[in-house]
Amino acid sequence: MNHALLLALTAMVLLTEPFTASLAQTGPSDLPDIGNPASSTLSVADERKIGRAIVRQLREAGEIVDDPEVNEYIQSVGSRIASFAHEGGHQFTFFVVRDSGINAFALPGGYIGVNAGLLTATVNESELAGVLAHEIAHVTQRHIARSLQNSSRTNMASAAAVLAAVLIGATTGMPADALMGTMTAAQSLAVQQQIGFTRTNESEADRVGMGFLADAGFDPFGMPTFFWTLQQRYGGSDARIPPLLRTHPVTSERVADTRDRAARLPRPVVEDSLSYELIRERLRVRSLPADTAWRELYRDAASADLPVSDARRYGRALALLRAGDDSSVREALGLLADLATRRPDVSVYQAGLGSAQLVQGDVAASRQTLARAQALFPRNVPVSMRFAETLMQSGEPKLAHTMLLDLFNNVAPTPEQARYIALVASAAGDTGDAHYYMSEFHVMGGDLQMAIDQLKLALAQPGLNDVQTQRFTARIEELSEYLPKGRRAREVAEPGASRG
Repeated sequence: MNHALLLALTAMVLLTEPFTASLAQTGPSDLPDIGNPASSTLSVADERKIGRAIVRQLREAGEIVDDPEVNEYIQSVGSRIASFAHEGGHQFTFFVVRDSGINAFALPGGYIGVNAGLLTATVNESELAGVLAHEIAHVTQRHIARSLQNSSRTNMASAAAVLAAVLIGATTGMPADALMGTMTAAQSLAVQQQIGFTRTNESEADRVGMGFLADAGFDPFGMPTFFWTLQQRYGGSDARIPPLLRTHPVTSERVADTRDRAARLPRPVVEDSLSYELIRERLRVRSLPADTAWRELYRDAASADLPVSDARRYGRALALLRAGDDSSVREALGLLADLATRRPDVSVYQAGLGSAQLVQGDVAASRQTLARAQALFPRNVPVSMRFAETLMQSGEPKLAHTMLLDLFNNVAPTPEQARYIALVASAAGDTGDAHYYMSEFHVMGGDLQMAIDQLKLALAQPGLNDVQTQRFTARIEELSEYLPKGRRAREVAEPGASRG
């Protein structure tokens, strides 16, 4: 996502979203009118609202990778770095975008997206961490917020119209030349903001981000090395320059400056985590075309006699599962069973084996594998989600519901995970809880009115116990505090009326 389209998407949120705060915020419920010259500041809470609304639109458009293993990894690495970013009390949420282009971007409020193509293009974990640290610094230094405040309402409205055309083209099959035309127009609309963002803020994000990178224990050279590698690889032709270099231009002076800064910092001996290697293969397989191209890519991993890494064997197993024919699934099961047996301490292998057994149709074996993994890795999100899927297939929705309730009472779910536990609760016959978790799904997306409506449906269910009744009523009262004042009294009063 380039800077111009980011501004345009933000404009669409500001101009079209009747967005209200979640309970994590304490600011006013309406989005700030940042086009008004009288609005001189944009609070961190306001930034969070804007960023969350943009992420919701990306999620609804299917642009965000919804994969428990990927989500857990990118959030863990990002949080490790962000824990050293103390300025401003920012919250951070990291996610992977379903795009093979090499790009990353920071949204208002601490939402940081990384394209799948960027992660697979890195050669070590410190390079990935360097990009994340740079984007974290953009947030802590409030570069995006300043760009938004410097944008006029007119320019943002025009950008929103252009983005609408881009989105329509993407969904209706607009010819490539027409689509490129609209994107070029969007770029021109924000060119002044991009110049300011590039010249003034990039150096600051490099400097601040490199401090975060070193404090988190990564190689500080990961940042300049990755940008220099991209510049060398793609510097010959404008048509081939990846989006990251368009929005974060790299000059020889900038590379020299970041290398000099890195040289003055401690340089630990850093080994890539196994999780990094596995998730890189997982995303690489997801990006492969639906043909036999993977066979050549993972040919080396077909032989047990070659010195191939376990991550490569894992990647081949995933590619075989994607192929889907009986012989491929059988080979994948063999690879995953070997990995899981040799490394019982790696949750990804256990979850992968259980999922493969479910694909093969062996529900009993999948249940046994994942029950064992659940005992080894309690409250591990990927393992728990895979186990819940198997329990649903084995006709045990009540057990799946109980397990997920325990998980998400201790680990905050993503929106898709909240939606899934609502589905599980419904299958288990707990319609009240199903509506409750759908309410939480809508809270995460910022639609508090829909969330309250779901809670009212929950309260209308027969057979609720006192704990559920009190929980749902209290949540309605809590959420209603963030609605416009004219609706609060009505929303608080209606739960009692709905119970008769």
